[in-house]
Amino acid sequence: MTISALYQLFLQHPSVQTDTRALKPGDIFFALKGPNFNANAFAAKALEMGAAYAVIDEADFHTSEKTILVDDVLTTLQQLAQHHRRKFMNRADGKKTPFIAITGSNGKTTTKELIHAVLSSHFITYTTQGNLNNHIGIPLTLLRVQQDAEMAVIEMGANHQKEIEGYCKYTLPTHGLITNCGKAHLEGFGGVEGVRKGKGELFDFLRANNGTAFVMWDYDYLREMSAGIPKVIRYGTEQAEVEGKLAASAPFLAVQITNVHGLGTIQTQLVGDYNLPNVLAAVAVGIEFGVPLEKITAAIEAYTPTNSRSQLVKKGSNTIILDAYNANPSSMKAAIANFAAQPGDHKILMLGAMMELGPDSKKEHEDLAAFIAAHPWEEVVLVGGDFAHVMHPFTYLPDAEAAGNWLQRKSPESAQLLIKGSRSMKMEKVLEKL
Repeated sequence: MTISALYQLFLQHPSVQTDTRALKPGDIFFALKGPNFNANAFAAKALEMGAAYAVIDEADFHTSEKTILVDDVLTTLQQLAQHHRRKFMNRADGKKTPFIAITGSNGKTTTKELIHAVLSSHFITYTTQGNLNNHIGIPLTLLRVQQDAEMAVIEMGANHQKEIEGYCKYTLPTHGLITNCGKAHLEGFGGVEGVRKGKGELFDFLRANNGTAFVMWDYDYLREMSAGIPKVIRYGTEQAEVEGKLAASAPFLAVQITNVHGLGTIQTQLVGDYNLPNVLAAVAVGIEFGVPLEKITAAIEAYTPTNSRSQLVKKGSNTIILDAYNANPSSMKAAIANFAAQPGDHKILMLGAMMELGPDSKKEHEDLAAFIAAHPWEEVVLVGGDFAHVMHPFTYLPDAEAAGNWLQRKSPESAQLLIKGSRSMKMEKVLEKL
């Protein structure tokens, strides 16, 4: 079956699912395969559950006229997403829907959520749900964009070179933003320069396709990476179309916009001065697309972070910053420095190990331990991974469960805690014992 023919079926049944546990009657089921699963085996079950069609790539499971046999299910899903995306380039009303792609080492999900909040206050806007930002999540996100879309915001995660380049081929972004390039996924990217090259594939696409880039102008490397892009919109603390500075950071970030008449101080519900660029990015995007200034302010101020991303949590008399969704050397140091600057006399650090750092992992954990030691804390607990293999004067525990038990025994009162770690460490479980 051709992609065009499959797309006609999709128009009749415009809901795609890859997991039978979430399947609804009328969905088209795509039977993906992975190292530890083969959803071809669930195609018949999906049809029994009411799926309109099941797309498979193994002939043994081609059992009815509702099973569609293709060469490769994942490739077909991505091609279908691209076909759907192109429809927004040649709409019947003559308009072209902007598709804004966001990537970066740190802050991309928060930036995506802030930009979505701003744009959706004025436009019909679709965006990535949660962090479905990979080779499966991105095409699923594209296929959820409906014909009434006036804006789309697509998050792109990556841990190796050529990944963003591949996503751009079917996302076809008109606008793009790289939050930053830090020490994340060093193992896959092959070092910091590899990170910049990999993330820079988004700017490469915009450069080659007459696109627009939103650029944090404080970062010299992003200035260099954006050179040659037809339109660059700058945001930062100076020399930018949208300039802002830190107005307050305890307990929540407040940002003063200094060069846009009609915008004053924006009081956010975000924890951490490292979110300043993310707020400025959302303001810049809103202004570029003509969102009224009062709506920009209201949308950013109303946004509340979820999913263990810089959340401020109260437990009894204790105040916790829960930032347990990701961790790398750049984001760890930013979070620790911000926490050190916050008021409080009973500060407890509970940090899970950092992952995907390759041969640099041990040294990065050593450097982080030294960075921690430069600040005064009541207690420091380091959990799992390469924290077990470096010298430090702090408490070491093997996993989040042990850390939770430690916290339960400690039973702090009127304390301030920062809980952070890579997703695989599941540091949010620590709070279950408090």
